Amino acid sequence: MLSKQEFSKVVEATLAFFENASIVLTDDEKKRIEVADFGLNDLKQTGLQLITFVNTDRVCAKEMVLFPRQTCPEHRHPDRNGNPGKEETFRCRSGKVYLYVEGEKSKEIHCKVPAGSEGYYTVWHEIILSPGEQYTLYPNTLHWFQAGDDGAIISEFSTNSDDSSDIFSDKRIKRIPEVEK
Repeated sequence: MLSKQEFSKVVEATLAFFENASIVLTDDEKKRIEVADFGLNDLKQTGLQLITFVNTDRVCAKEMVLFPRQTCPEHRHPDRNGNPGKEETFRCRSGKVYLYVEGEKSKEIHCKVPAGSEGYYTVWHEIILSPGEQYTLYPNTLHWFQAGDDGAIISEFSTNSDDSSDIFSDKRIKRIPEVEK
């Protein structure tokens, strides 16, 4: 669980990332920043900060911030109630993003899995995204990603997002963040 103080600090740092990248948020959007620590209480290594602009029955648009070397853990978006899982396109806006997906293991791996979680990362086909580059992930594709040394901002354009249906390789993970009241 995140303390109120830690949550506030992380939101402040997230807003600074957006400001440095000239991404303008409304006052309402600033209040809706989500800090996902995935229940592991190790936000420096494993976490994600984001704002969801729109999430309808058909489409979703988000901006995600990863702090330097911060990792979004391995997961997939399964079929839901007979409908395909989420299809998403990641577009790097700033920094560098190392995306790992199913496929042949890359010869050179640029990331290190968060300490203590090594057994929960199984896909090693590396895709490197620099600003302006993008990659589309199809439903049910196992993936994880990590920012480079300067952190990163990623735009996500996808079909409907239902975070509670995501399946993580690490069963310790709680996708919906808990912040002390």
